[in-house]
Amino acid sequence: MRILLLNQCFYPDVASTAQHLADLAVELAAGGHDVTVISSDRGYDNPAIRFPRREIWKGIKIVRIPSVSLGKSSKFRRALNFATFLFVCALRLLLLPRFDVVVALTSPPLISVLGSLFASLKGGRLIFWVMDLNPDEAIAAGWLNENSFTARTLSRLLAYSLRHAERIVVLDRFMKQRIVAKGIPEEKIVTIPPWSHNDAVRFDAVGREKFRLGNKLAGKFVVMYSGNHSPCHSLDTLLGAAGKLADRDDIAFCFVGGGSEYEKVKAYAQKNKLRNILCLPYQPLDELASSLSAADLHVVVMGDAFTGIVHPCKIYNILEIGSPVLYVGPATSHVVDVIAKIDDQDRICSVRHGEVDKAVDYIVAGQQAARPRRSPSANKVAATFAKEALLPRMIELIDRSPNGAFWSSPSVSDNKAESLSSLS
Repeated sequence: MRILLLNQCFYPDVASTAQHLADLAVELAAGGHDVTVISSDRGYDNPAIRFPRREIWKGIKIVRIPSVSLGKSSKFRRALNFATFLFVCALRLLLLPRFDVVVALTSPPLISVLGSLFASLKGGRLIFWVMDLNPDEAIAAGWLNENSFTARTLSRLLAYSLRHAERIVVLDRFMKQRIVAKGIPEEKIVTIPPWSHNDAVRFDAVGREKFRLGNKLAGKFVVMYSGNHSPCHSLDTLLGAAGKLADRDDIAFCFVGGGSEYEKVKAYAQKNKLRNILCLPYQPLDELASSLSAADLHVVVMGDAFTGIVHPCKIYNILEIGSPVLYVGPATSHVVDVIAKIDDQDRICSVRHGEVDKAVDYIVAGQQAARPRRSPSANKVAATFAKEALLPRMIELIDRSPNGAFWSSPSVSDNKAESLSSLS
């Protein structure tokens, strides 16, 4: 088949959607499909990074398009960034021929609308891979008034994409519930969580010590928040804990990644003279195991209003490492569902936003208890979210033609994990 993938970020970008889409593209190309990707020529988190406009990588044709980059310091700048990308993308799509399948993600928001229009005008099936829900996210964050003209218009555009998609892939049961509540038939929706990068991420004892020595963390109890620093997931509770433990030279807080809140963490540490906070940029995938293994306690944060809207996926790589977890967020979320499956619950602490003292108590107890760095139970749970468990489900969804037959070669079809009926 000829398959078109639409998303703002793609290889070699380090954003999560770029990595997951790259995994999918590589597997599709290896199965004999003709795969084309349209993405941005700028880095998602660092727009100063530029990528070649055209490239063939592992048999995948990559078309990268230009857009303005005004940064993420304001909602207006972000909206203008998205709008220019969507405009140029629309022009580029007009020049493309028909594809058998179009897979549209959600970066920038509502790029699925372009995918829907393209499939409607030129033919082909649309698969909508929902990584987050907008304008729901903007409304929950307070950036848009739910009753405003803009919000209502964007909601209609989202509904158009949902109605015209042959299949909708969501990341958790809460996201599925939200989409069903929008009037979408449940049978169109398939739940496939984002897989871990277990082929590259595992506990690395040597890499752990190298990372800790290189960043002056040797001998310290390291509390790590790694990944996208999103405004949807407030880090105030974790920063409050860092402030209360500022006099503890044996405990360090390590923030690794990027996003609009990353600079705010650095500014907070500088303003409050917190020498126990270390900020590092995103780590390359081939070094991710070392950085994640360096932590004694990993932190996962979920914004109270965003269950079923966004899906922080850092928990899956953390499970591969097997370290203790501090969860800050609502009592009901996909993260709670995942960590409830771990047998040794003393390695898990769940606190609500604002419960700084409870977080501090768990951090101090962890430093004193010297818990084992790895959990066999967590590793067992991780296997259910491994790439080899979940990626074949996505391939099966794309490979299956409208009449129920498979398009791909037998070598790929033989790797199907399970029937589509079990996915929803």
